[in-house]
Amino acid sequence: MTGTDRILVLEDVRFRWPGRASFSLNVPRFAVNGGETVLLLGESGSGKSTLLSLICGIVVAEAGSVRVCGTDLASLAPGARDRFRAEQIGVIFQQFNLLPYATVRDNILLPLRFAPGRRARAGDAGAEAARLCAALGLAAELLTVPAGRLSVGQQQRVAVGRALIGRPLLIVADEPTSALDAGTQNAFLDLLFARCREGGTSLLMVSHDERLGARFDRVLDLSGIATTGRMAA
Repeated sequence: MTGTDRILVLEDVRFRWPGRASFSLNVPRFAVNGGETVLLLGESGSGKSTLLSLICGIVVAEAGSVRVCGTDLASLAPGARDRFRAEQIGVIFQQFNLLPYATVRDNILLPLRFAPGRRARAGDAGAEAARLCAALGLAAELLTVPAGRLSVGQQQRVAVGRALIGRPLLIVADEPTSALDAGTQNAFLDLLFARCREGGTSLLMVSHDERLGARFDRVLDLSGIATTGRMAA
């Protein structure tokens, strides 16, 4: 694919967390193509969450560039990075991070409050939330139920709906299957991949579970694209 087809490109990225034994991450080059599904493997503490924080613009690299949809995140002010993330990136958190007292519908629609372009792509947002729920196997009556009353599997589907609404070009998923048994895990991945294919959305998932690899276009080990270390402050 050409450079314009790359949704995500990291080049010569260096980052370290401040502190007495600060953690460092160095990524010479890493890219994800449009519509591609990539699994990034790494053990706990290997730097996966740090990498995702860089990709989402939560933290900024000390050197090098992180480009999402052609935009260098370091060129944006903090507030602009937050708005850009809301517009272009759907995030599925390991712990889902749903608002427990808000309804399923309101949780799914939440990103659109901060992303007018994504809201426009969603069209009739309420109808789109209902469509996503149906596609994800959530009964229509659950739309008005507080998220905190749902089962873990149902909450996970709500988290996917929230990430997918408005068709972001990149989905970033942080260990989203870690709390699921094998059967539920496979059903979840079936749904996630189907929705990404439908929207032409790229998927970057980080996990420690190499058994997931057969489902993805590419499988990489974090140690193959990055070096990490701890150094004195």
